[in-house]
Amino acid sequence: MFEKIIFLGLGLSKKSCHIPNLLSCKFISRRMSYSIVERGSPFSADYRVYLEDQNGPISPLHDIPLVVDANKKVFNMLVEIPRWTNAKMEITMKEILNPIKQDIKKGKPRFVSNCFPHHGYIWNYGALPQTWENPEHLDDGTGCKGDNDPIDVIEIGYRVAKRGEVLNVKILGTIALIDEGETDWKLIAIDVNDPLSEYINDIPDVEKHFPGLLKASVEWFKIYKIPDGKPENQFAFNGEAKPAAFAHKIIDEVHKFWKSLVSKEVDAKGISCVNTTLDGNSFNISYNEAKEVIEKTPEYGPAQSVDPIVDKIFFVSPSCQCKL
Repeated sequence: MFEKIIFLGLGLSKKSCHIPNLLSCKFISRRMSYSIVERGSPFSADYRVYLEDQNGPISPLHDIPLVVDANKKVFNMLVEIPRWTNAKMEITMKEILNPIKQDIKKGKPRFVSNCFPHHGYIWNYGALPQTWENPEHLDDGTGCKGDNDPIDVIEIGYRVAKRGEVLNVKILGTIALIDEGETDWKLIAIDVNDPLSEYINDIPDVEKHFPGLLKASVEWFKIYKIPDGKPENQFAFNGEAKPAAFAHKIIDEVHKFWKSLVSKEVDAKGISCVNTTLDGNSFNISYNEAKEVIEKTPEYGPAQSVDPIVDKIFFVSPSCQCKL
């Protein structure tokens, strides 16, 4: 039985309390506190990370507000993958409450390859809630349709975040990745609590304070699938990072797409829109019903062993797609 809960936040001390049969961690956002509930065994097909607010279970996709402060343009970001880690975790689109789970490839949990000089993800990686890249929408700038997921975010602050943590971030720009023919925006953000945040507001500031990071980020996305036998990814705008103002327009667009999804204006095609906080929404369920959903899943258990091959370093040449 696990009875551990860890509180992490803005200048808060660690405390503990008792949660039977669940392993939980609590992160304090500026205006709302969220906790995670882990179910199943890490690095297995049944592993899930559910989120709760102070009242009970929520959907991180639908119930966490997109906007924290409209005037300061601060947004909530859900961390799926902490920096330097390899496990490919993502919001589950078709399961009730949209928990985070590890992507499964050929029946096995997926880990991204380490392409020299990188190790795992080189930023905190996650998504903005209440967004959706519509797979039926052809983007004028990229010439490709959306990837059917919430919009991705790379957070470049100094701190390694935790899986399931909700950060308050400001958006600095975006890269337009074309991933297997789909538009896959990668917003560039920084935690507003990072010491450098006050000095960084747009792409030129990133270049000034994080020299080489934008170039490394484009390279990372270009080559990370090559060890899996796939071609290098492509980019719209020649891989150029677009500025913050451009990125904010994209956020407005994908937020509108999300609204059309939960209001049944478009066919969800299997995406779960179940939520616990959207009053009057036809997909809304009670907190007790949401708790029953979680309780039906396997209890948290020991992590499964990970194949040492996950630590292998691949030396990749983007031009010839060579692995040495």
